[in-house]
Amino acid sequence: MTLETKKSVFVELGKFLSQFSENGSEKKSGVLHNEIFFEDFEKLIHLSQSHNGWYTPEQVYFAVQSWAEALTEENITKWISQYTFSDNDSEKTVALILAGNIPLVGFHDFLCVLITGNKALVKTSSNDQHLLPFLAKYIIAINAAFADKITFVEGKLENFDAVIATGSNNTSRYFEYYFRDKPSIIRKNRNSAAILTGKETHEELEALGEDIFRYFGLGCRNVSKLFVPKDYSFDNFFHAVFKYQDVIHYEKYANNYDYNKAVFLMSNFKLTDNGFLTLKEDASYASPISSVFYEYYENLEELQKRLSDDPEQIQCIVSANLTSNSIAFGETQKPQLWDYADNVDTITFLLTTK
Repeated sequence: MTLETKKSVFVELGKFLSQFSENGSEKKSGVLHNEIFFEDFEKLIHLSQSHNGWYTPEQVYFAVQSWAEALTEENITKWISQYTFSDNDSEKTVALILAGNIPLVGFHDFLCVLITGNKALVKTSSNDQHLLPFLAKYIIAINAAFADKITFVEGKLENFDAVIATGSNNTSRYFEYYFRDKPSIIRKNRNSAAILTGKETHEELEALGEDIFRYFGLGCRNVSKLFVPKDYSFDNFFHAVFKYQDVIHYEKYANNYDYNKAVFLMSNFKLTDNGFLTLKEDASYASPISSVFYEYYENLEELQKRLSDDPEQIQCIVSANLTSNSIAFGETQKPQLWDYADNVDTITFLLTTK
């Protein structure tokens, strides 16, 4: 397949995904294979919560819409135009060990492998075993040549040339040892932080709530840590994020809220609480579900230096352009195709790995 052929397939996938919305899915004319896939995908979205309690229809629809917005001809062209693709590149089989913390979290790696002309040997997470295989079937229906490019496995991974594995800090040590003889990208735990000055508007703080609560805070791009100036008042913050109060009605989130709050209180930690989110002063970047840690800073220059010294712990920094490459409030869960996890360029890795 030529690069243009592969690109066209993913553009068609984007058109297919664009039909599905929490506000009402709508079958559009001209979308390929709708007669086979539309109703089944709509059913799968609503069944996803039975497979994984965190995958509510709202969260799955959001993930699907995010990919629909990303997979346009304009976006894909802009993305791949940064690279030099060669028809002489030898085909590799790339093992993908995917996470399952948020819906379709491994799709970008899957896309990178296929767009570079390689084969994907995929081991899905037990928490997300249905969405990506469904989209793979749709891709194959568009172009049957992909049937030889995609393999899903449940057991041991064998006969591959490189690996991209996503896991925790604990599993990464296993991955690094097990795949020590293979070219690899091994991803560990990362978290995202926001820098506040006290001058944020209500709209900015409300958007920050999206960065905190989307996917119930389970993603590495979710803000789990706030840096605030001395004597910062959280009143405006709590007022702005009140619109997300319905999160407490989800049983799994509520159970985590009750449990983590009880643990903090029994340990005599000082908490600020609004009934669905706890704030705790803590130097760590990683906070538990339903809690956000915060830390005071005295001057921005010192904070900027600290953040630059902790690149392996941070996925995103949200601020009003207070650091280089900072992300605007409310935008962490809308990465572009050229926004790579851990800032490791997956396409370059795949094109240069022999």
